[in-house]
Amino acid sequence: MNKAELIDKVATKTKLTKVQSEGVIDAALEIISKAVAKGDEVKLVGFGTFCMTSRQERTGRNPKTGTKLLIPAAKVPKFKPGKDFKELLK
Repeated sequence: MNKAELIDKVATKTKLTKVQSEGVIDAALEIISKAVAKGDEVKLVGFGTFCMTSRQERTGRNPKTGTKLLIPAAKVPKFKPGKDFKELLK
């Protein structure tokens, strides 16, 4: 499912227009993204938790040439699915 399909389904489910649904989805994604970028966790009970985690610096290798290279440390977003979401997938 892509964003346009999600907007259609939200519009149908909530009886909002597609434009209103797109605005709601965009706002929710923006709020979640900014909160995680600040270092906050966003917990949606039953669905999951969005958070930021740190990756340590490590050594990798270029698959084409085989030369070793240093991969710098980075902060990356992470999603941990909630119990209800995991049960739905079983």
